Amino acid sequence: MLGTVPTTYSHEFRAELLYDLCAALVREGLGGPETWRKCEESAVVFVQHAIMESIGEERWNLLQRNVEYHLSVSDVAERDGEEKLLGNGRLAVTIECSGCGFLKIGPAIAALEAESTGLGAAFYWTLTYALYRVMRIYNHDDALQYEERMHEYAEDDQENREQYEFPEVEKALPECIQKTLTSEDHRAFTLKARRLLRQHMRGKYHSWIERLRAIERHSRVRLPTDVYFREDGGYDTIPLPSLLVAFKEHDAVVACFDEESQYMLEGSAEPTLGVVFSPQKPEEVRRALRVVGRFIALNHELFQLAEALAEWEKRNAGTHLDRGESSLRAA
Repeated sequence: MLGTVPTTYSHEFRAELLYDLCAALVREGLGGPETWRKCEESAVVFVQHAIMESIGEERWNLLQRNVEYHLSVSDVAERDGEEKLLGNGRLAVTIECSGCGFLKIGPAIAALEAESTGLGAAFYWTLTYALYRVMRIYNHDDALQYEERMHEYAEDDQENREQYEFPEVEKALPECIQKTLTSEDHRAFTLKARRLLRQHMRGKYHSWIERLRAIERHSRVRLPTDVYFREDGGYDTIPLPSLLVAFKEHDAVVACFDEESQYMLEGSAEPTLGVVFSPQKPEEVRRALRVVGRFIALNHELFQLAEALAEWEKRNAGTHLDRGESSLRAA
C-alpha cells in the first residue's frame, strides 16, 4: 500500500505509463470503477485518489502532526541537477523528508531505569538500531561527530580558537547511556537488552515495549533506497533526518542538530526511500507497494510511540513538547 503521505507527481507521465500505473493499482485493489467515475476519467486524478483512498484518517493525521514526508511517483529521476527519463517503461516512487519528527526520550529512559537497572539503555539502543536499518535519524552519535569536527576546526584555527563553543555532548547523556558507549561486545549487549525487554513485557511500561517490538519487526525487512538513486542520482548529500532523538528539550543533541540543520537544506539530498519499478510487471509493482507500505507502517508505530511518551510525560511531569524553531523540524 502506498500509504499515509502527501502525494505529488513531479512530471507529466507519458500517457501509456500513466494508464499502466492505473491498471496496476486496480489489480492491487487500489481504486476501481467507482473511483474512476469520481475522478471523471482523469488518469492523473485517479492515481492520486486511489492512493489517498488507501490512507486511514488516523494514520494520516498522526504523520501529519509529526513529520513532513512527500511521496512522488514519476518517470524521471534527477541526475547531476537535471531531470532524466528513467526509460525502459519504468517509474520511480520516492519518499522525501522536508521536516523531521522529534522524540524526547530522556524522561522515558529515566522511568525505565527506575523500574529496572539497564532497562532504559536497553530500550534506547534497541530503538536506535531498529531505526538505523530503515531511515536516517539524528541522535547523540551525530552530535558527538559534530562536536569532534568542531574540535578539529578549532585545532586548525589557532588564531580564533577561543571563540569556539563546544557542546560537551557526552556530559549531557543519561548516565545509563554513558556507561554503554564503550561496550565492546555489541552482540552480547544486544542479547542482554532483548532479554531485559522481554522480562518486562507485562510490566508497568509494557505498552512502550510492545510498540518498540512492533518497530523492530518492521525494521527486520530492509528497505534500502534503489541503487539507481545512490549511484546515479547526482545527489549532494545523504537523506535528511526523519527523526531527531534527544534526551531533553534543549540539550546538547538539539543544539548540535540546530547548528547542522542550517546547512542541511543547501544541497540536493538523496530521497529517504526510492524504488524503481515497471507498472507492467505485477511482481515489481507489488514490491514497490510492499517497500513503501512497510516504511509507512514503521513510521506509524514510531510516531504513536513518540506521542505516547510525550503524553505520559505531560501527565507525570506537567511538561509539554517543544520542538523549537529549527526549520528542518516538522511544525
